[in-house]
Amino acid sequence: MKIYSALASGTVFGFGLALSGMTDPANIIGFLDIRGQWNPSLAFVMMGGLAVTTVTFQLVIPNMQKPVLAELFVLPETNILDGKLVLGACLFGIGWGLSGLCPGPAVAGLAYFDWHIVLFVLVMVVGMYSGDWLTRLLFSAD
Repeated sequence: MKIYSALASGTVFGFGLALSGMTDPANIIGFLDIRGQWNPSLAFVMMGGLAVTTVTFQLVIPNMQKPVLAELFVLPETNILDGKLVLGACLFGIGWGLSGLCPGPAVAGLAYFDWHIVLFVLVMVVGMYSGDWLTRLLFSAD
């Protein structure tokens, strides 16, 4: 059941990204170009997501004993900002700003069979595995 739920959630998420134009890197780069031809569409998508999340976290989550498809809530063990988190966030932001794609829209964009997006996803996967290896190497003492 979990796999079908994940598939349905991913499909709806990907459809929403495509419908909102967030699989087009030009929209993301246009949003970041505040001194040129600024495109506010990403701001509207973020506001819509924030509205749904805020309502869900205020009304639904506090009344739940556990997630629908899980045995219990699994909370992070720590809320401390460390070097790995800051470095990862910086690299993610730089990559997103330079390419106009982040992992979700990139995977959803594979449906267009655009070779730029396919190449981005391949490089992203190599980067994820390389980053995991490098993180274990650099932060193995943690």
